[in-house]
Amino acid sequence: MIAGAVAVLLLGQANRLTSTDRFCDSCHVHPQATSSWRLSTHHDTRSGMVVHCVECHLPPGGVPYLVQKARLGLRDTWGTLFKKKERLDWQQKSQLEQAVTHTFKASCLACHPNLFPGTLTEKGEKAHLYYDRNPGELRCLNCHLQVGHYDPDAALGLAAEAAVSGAGEVFTAPAVVTGFTDFTEQIPGTTVSFAMVAIPGGTFLMGSPASEPLRSDDEELPREVTVAPFWMGRAEVSWNEFEAWYRATSVEGRTDTRALAPALPEGVEAVTGATPPYGNPDQGWGRGDRPAITMTHHAAEAYCRWLSDVTGREYRLPTEAEWEYAARGGTTTPYFFPASPRRLDRRGFLAGLFGSARDEAARFVVFAGTGRGRTEEPAAVEPNPFGLVHMLGNVKEFCSDRWTPGEDIFVIRGGSYRSPAAGIRSAAREPTRPDAWLTTDPQIPKSIWWYSDCTDVGFRVVCSGPESGTLASPPHEKEQ
Repeated sequence: MIAGAVAVLLLGQANRLTSTDRFCDSCHVHPQATSSWRLSTHHDTRSGMVVHCVECHLPPGGVPYLVQKARLGLRDTWGTLFKKKERLDWQQKSQLEQAVTHTFKASCLACHPNLFPGTLTEKGEKAHLYYDRNPGELRCLNCHLQVGHYDPDAALGLAAEAAVSGAGEVFTAPAVVTGFTDFTEQIPGTTVSFAMVAIPGGTFLMGSPASEPLRSDDEELPREVTVAPFWMGRAEVSWNEFEAWYRATSVEGRTDTRALAPALPEGVEAVTGATPPYGNPDQGWGRGDRPAITMTHHAAEAYCRWLSDVTGREYRLPTEAEWEYAARGGTTTPYFFPASPRRLDRRGFLAGLFGSARDEAARFVVFAGTGRGRTEEPAAVEPNPFGLVHMLGNVKEFCSDRWTPGEDIFVIRGGSYRSPAAGIRSAAREPTRPDAWLTTDPQIPKSIWWYSDCTDVGFRVVCSGPESGTLASPPHEKEQ
């Protein structure tokens, strides 16, 4: 009995010593964990109460507490002793899908049992009511990801009056195009320009052979498709470009809706513009030349219509055939660069034993094996044979084709910084998932402009050709 009592006392003391903030900090290899916690609303509180590490990162007592303490403790100890800390991507590990594995809903509710306090704002009341009605779909972190570790950029929204980076005079007219060749488009009324690449027409094999490693059943077997010449954006639509549209069309703070478009069609008295996003759409990674993300397919099409209005050219989303033709750049292999999908997919021990193609692939693509858990600028990779960058990886890209006829689910192509080797093959295709990508949005109805839960989808524009400087019919495609 005495030995048992001593053991209980020793275990209790050991638990207390290993549950202090100082102990967590001594083993935790995240360089900003402590500093960002000290700046957060869980440390710098109005009442002076401090929320400690274990109060968020362990369940509130009992057997679950001990189980998770052992699991997370062993994981952090292993990482401290054996992992290459400089290669760990803390930005990626701070994202929602990672954070939910070491932050517990029960811990949040233990300190915040009343979801409707008197100080709650109207916006917060609607959000908590939505949360209360969807307990199985939502976690507290869906809306409160930064409360424990402060991120100064994550709280920033997209303001209608936000400045676009880049110096230079304001363009008064679109680019003058004198032939079917590459050109740099100018967005009138802004300092923003972007490169368009002339894609020659041709016939190619669209789809993937049954023997292609890691292919999906959603991909069709190869068939000949003919595509007429067209122009395509050298890179995805950037934040600079997308913010130019947002500033011109946003309804935020506007009373004169006729200012939402440079020229309204006859009989049209107003244009519905974009509403503000629910949160920071760039996730704190920065804007500028990075690809714009989190917009809906509807917003991408609205951007194309606006761009057509201000330039006089017919900009639109690419068809699925145009997209794959441009991505392949004349190649017939899984990627436009030399690589085997299975070798590119090797990770950890297998990569060390048999080798991996990831280092070589990093020259051309940003994906789960080479990226840093976020989007990258155009200069991060080398172009494909047609001179296009980020056709594979970085962000998935909207196409104009519907996944299923008659439904508002569209095809996305190219994979993203989060995709495995299978998802960045030239033939890989996926559907949009609007319901899952709007899980956190508590608005009724939900936003038609922004996805609240999708951080790796963007788009690039195409322009019909080969007539220069004029509106033209969409490129003709036919199956042979």
